[in-house]
Amino acid sequence: MSDRPSAREVKRHKWWGWGLDDITFRYDNKPAFAPLARNKIGVDLDSKQPVEPQLSDFEVPESRLPAPAREALVAVVGADNLLDDDEYRVVHSFGRSLPDLFRVRNGRFERLVDAIVYPASEDEVAAVLRLVLEHDMVLIPYGGGSSISGSVTPDVDEQRPILTMNLGRMREVLEIDDTAGLARVEAGAYGPDLEEQLNALGWTVGHFPDSFTYSTVGGWAATRSSGMQSDKYGDIEDIVRGLRMVHPAGTAVTKPIPGRDSGPSVHEVILGSEGRLGVITEVTVQVHRVAPVRQVIAYMYPDWEHGIRGMHAIARSTDVSPTFTRLSDGPETEFSLAMVKAPTSTKGKVAAKVQDGLFSYLRSKGWDTTNEMSISYVCFEGSKESVEQQKSIVKKIVKNAGGITLGAGPGAIYDQKKFDTPYLRDFLMNYQVFGDVCDTGATWSKINEVHAKAFEAFYAVQEEQGLPGFMFCHMSHSYHAGACLYFTFAFPYSTDEQALEQYYAAKSAVQQTFVDLGSTVSHHHAVGTEHQPWITEDIGEVGTRMVQGLFADTDPGRNLNPGKVVPS
Repeated sequence: MSDRPSAREVKRHKWWGWGLDDITFRYDNKPAFAPLARNKIGVDLDSKQPVEPQLSDFEVPESRLPAPAREALVAVVGADNLLDDDEYRVVHSFGRSLPDLFRVRNGRFERLVDAIVYPASEDEVAAVLRLVLEHDMVLIPYGGGSSISGSVTPDVDEQRPILTMNLGRMREVLEIDDTAGLARVEAGAYGPDLEEQLNALGWTVGHFPDSFTYSTVGGWAATRSSGMQSDKYGDIEDIVRGLRMVHPAGTAVTKPIPGRDSGPSVHEVILGSEGRLGVITEVTVQVHRVAPVRQVIAYMYPDWEHGIRGMHAIARSTDVSPTFTRLSDGPETEFSLAMVKAPTSTKGKVAAKVQDGLFSYLRSKGWDTTNEMSISYVCFEGSKESVEQQKSIVKKIVKNAGGITLGAGPGAIYDQKKFDTPYLRDFLMNYQVFGDVCDTGATWSKINEVHAKAFEAFYAVQEEQGLPGFMFCHMSHSYHAGACLYFTFAFPYSTDEQALEQYYAAKSAVQQTFVDLGSTVSHHHAVGTEHQPWITEDIGEVGTRMVQGLFADTDPGRNLNPGKVVPS
C-alpha cells in the first residue's frame, strides 16, 4: 500500500461550485449557444455581466467543536488530518444540489460542519465513531461531495457539534481476484483513481456516473449510484458484491459471493443507506477485462416516439448487448447542437457542410430538424468482430424504427465530453439562471406518458410563475422492463428572496408527476432531503416505518447523518 496523502492533498471542489477553479464552461466558441439562451430563457449572455462569488464577502461562523473533542480526534487522526478552517468547512457543509449551490453562493451559512476528519484506516474510522458517541456529536460521511440530493448537508437546526468524515486518504485498490473478477477497494477512491489503478492491470469496473471525476466508490454504494454504462455493467447494486461498514458497535461485513440466501439482505440494506447505518470503508466490486475495441455510434430519429421504438427494440434484442444506449428528445437534440464549437480546421468545416447537407436532405423527407429530431448514441465494446456484428444489427433496428445512422464521429465527440455538463450549471448561475435535473425510472409502457406529462407540469408552473423556461430530456440506463428518463430544466430566477420558492415549484411539479404515474422518485440521485417529501409515496407508509425503525434501532442517539432518506 502506498503512502497516504495528507488531508490537504485530497481532491475537492471549489467552495462555490463544481470541480476546479481553472475549469469553466465557455460559450464564445459555440455560436448557437447564446441565441438559444436568449430564445429559450430570455437571457442575453452577451450583455449581462456574470458574477462569481467571493468567500471574503461573507462572514463564516466559528466552529462549535469543543476543545476536549478536538484533542481526542487529533489523537486518532493527527493534527494535520483534522481541518476546521473556513473554506474547508464551507466546502464540506454543502453538496452540489442546486439549493446547496444557491445557499453557498449567497453566503447562507446558517449551519456549517464544525470540523472535517480524514482517517487513514478502518481502525481510525472506528475510533472516530466511538468518539462521536462519547461526545454526542453528529457524523456525516463524505465521498466526493457531488451529491445533489442533500445527503451530506447538515440540518440547520442541529445544535450538537457536527463532524464530516472524508475518506479521501483511503483510496487504494487492495486486491484483485483474477479468477473471480473481483477487486477489493477502499471506499475513498475517486472514480478516476479507481480506473487508473484497475486499467494498469487490464481491468475496469465500468461504472461512469456523470459525477465520475468527483465521486467515490463508497459514495456510489451509499447512494445506490448508476453509471452511464449500466446497460452492460449494471447499477452499483449489481457491481458491489461485498462490503465493510463500520458502526459504533462493530463492523458489518457482507461476503463477496454470487448469490445470497440468508434471510433479508443486510448487503442490500447498507446500499443506499446514506451514512445512517455507519461508514462504508471498503467494497468488493466485480471487474471486467478492458475490451479491445470500444466505439460509440450516433443515430438520428425523426422524433422521440420513433427513437423510443428503436431503443425498446435494442433493449429487447437477444443478439446485441450494448455498453450503453441513450436517446435525446427534440429539445435536448437542439441543445446539443447549440453546444457544437465553431469549426476552425479544414476537416471541421467539411464536417459542418456535410451536416448541413444531411439536414437539408432530412427536411426534404419531412423531418422537423429544429424541434423534433432526436439523436441517439449506442456504445459497443468487445472484439473487432463482435463490435462490427452488433453495429450491423443495431443499424437494421434503427432503420426499421425510422432512423438513420450518423456514424462514429459524433459519438466520439459525445464520449469525450460526457463529464463536462456539471460546469454548465455554475456558468448559468453566474448569470442568475437555475439549471437542474430530475430523473426517474419508468416502464416501457409508461415512458412516453411520463415524458409528456413531465413537460406539461414544468411549463404549467413556469406559466403560473410568469417565468420563461426550457426543458429537455434523454433516455438512458435501459433495462428489460423500462429505462431512466433524465430531465434537465433551466430558467432565470428573479429575486434572491423568491428564488428557491420558484425553483421548488418547478422541481416539485415534475417530481410529483413521476410518483403520480407510478415511476420512481429518483432513478440514481439518492434520497437525502431533496427527494424525501416523496419517499412515502415511493415506498409506502409501511415501508417508510420499516426504514425508520431500522435507523432508530441502529442509531438511537441520532448521531449518524440524521434526517436523511426518511424523516426521523
